Amino acid sequence: VYAAREVSLDVAPGEFVTLLGPSGCGKTTTLRMIAGFETPDAGSITIGGEDITGLPVNQRNIGFVFQNYALFPHLSVFENVAYGLQVRARLRAELEREVGEVLALVGLGAYGRQFPNQLSGGEQQRVALARAIVIKPRVLLFDEPLSNLDARLRVQMRREIRELQKRLAITTVYVTHDQEEAMAVSDRIAVMNRGSIVQQGSAEDLYLRPADEFVAQFIGRVNLIPGRAGGAAVRRVVRPEMIRLSLAVGAGLAGTILSRTYLGEKTEYLVSCAGETLQVACYGTGPEAKLAEGAQVSVLLPEDAALLP
Repeated sequence: VYAAREVSLDVAPGEFVTLLGPSGCGKTTTLRMIAGFETPDAGSITIGGEDITGLPVNQRNIGFVFQNYALFPHLSVFENVAYGLQVRARLRAELEREVGEVLALVGLGAYGRQFPNQLSGGEQQRVALARAIVIKPRVLLFDEPLSNLDARLRVQMRREIRELQKRLAITTVYVTHDQEEAMAVSDRIAVMNRGSIVQQGSAEDLYLRPADEFVAQFIGRVNLIPGRAGGAAVRRVVRPEMIRLSLAVGAGLAGTILSRTYLGEKTEYLVSCAGETLQVACYGTGPEAKLAEGAQVSVLLPEDAALLP
């Protein structure tokens, strides 16, 4: 069993790349190999043209933000952030200045004397981030950094992480299993499955032009509708919001509303149509968003949807 196999990935200077995939797909193992916590059986890892495959962790100049933050509970916020600089024997005055600057950068300028158990989850996350960037790393690595936060705070923190990364222009590799999180923060996403990268691209590329069924189903909700193109059997990739419902009889394929779920900004339906059960999302407050279960509708499918063999 290979945790990661034949993984090939190039990250440009200042780029934010996310490794995305389900649990056990190899994304964290790949990240730990970049950091030096794991040693690859074959291949090489280079930063700026330098082969670092054999270098110990403390010689790679990499910042790592762990899933559980890994803060020292007996040290203050200031001391936690200063730890990496102390190991590098930085002068006291220089150390205090740099720690003060980075704490201000993450919005914790007044928290230096507090201890981790006095902080909220979001504040602890900011301390972990400050500790990672204070050493001015060549590469910044994140391993599921938001998984311990509630939904509202995750949205806030992913925005702050992305803004900070842009401001500092740090080359970043980020690991998550949350496709919405990946789409929100990344310049480019590498989708992993069974130890390998199966597709790389922008969020838009992966969402609208998936390379295979796994990517199509992992990146958002999808309808895979069977059909034929040029004589060959294909499946049309149709996202729920691409389907239009009409009350006009004969405007499209005949369908029946099986269920309706109101979610505020959108209304989601399951629709029976041509022997398939389709997921449909209607935005707005028009009549299409107020259909009852059992209603008869016309279903209009996009003609330019991506096709899978």
